[in-house]
Amino acid sequence: MAITTQYSTEYDQANVSKSGNLETHEMAGRVRCAFFTSAQDGAGDAGSSVALVKLPAGKVRLLAAQSKAYVNWTTSSATLDLGWDAYEDINGTAVAADSNGIDDGLAVDTAGYQTFGAALTATGGTKVFESKGGVVIRATSADTAIADGDDLVGCLLYVVD
Repeated sequence: MAITTQYSTEYDQANVSKSGNLETHEMAGRVRCAFFTSAQDGAGDAGSSVALVKLPAGKVRLLAAQSKAYVNWTTSSATLDLGWDAYEDINGTAVAADSNGIDDGLAVDTAGYQTFGAALTATGGTKVFESKGGVVIRATSADTAIADGDDLVGCLLYVVD
């Protein structure tokens, strides 16, 4: 074996091969916070969901692994799926909803702070959306009911501009 020096794709593109400019969601974009507060109004059966935020139109990188929320879903064995509603991409093509594209079965049966993005490990806990009209991010309790007054409060970070 030998000592090697490697470059990330983005470092190479910007500094070594200079094959093109990086997009703002890759370098020098602004980090924004989409804050959300939800208190369940009445009990909801398994499959109940809450639309948390709508990310802006254009190219947006969700920083799921850097985002946090306080989750107080009191039903025993509660899990949270985090995903997105169907939307129209930048070219006008329909993109299917994915109810657990960000997190699938995140254990939230104990109240506390949660970090997101377990389903996005291949992209470093991030997801790039390119949309005409924005993308709704939705939390779903797929397996258990949500009790009246259960809380979900946090901030999803994303890069835009």
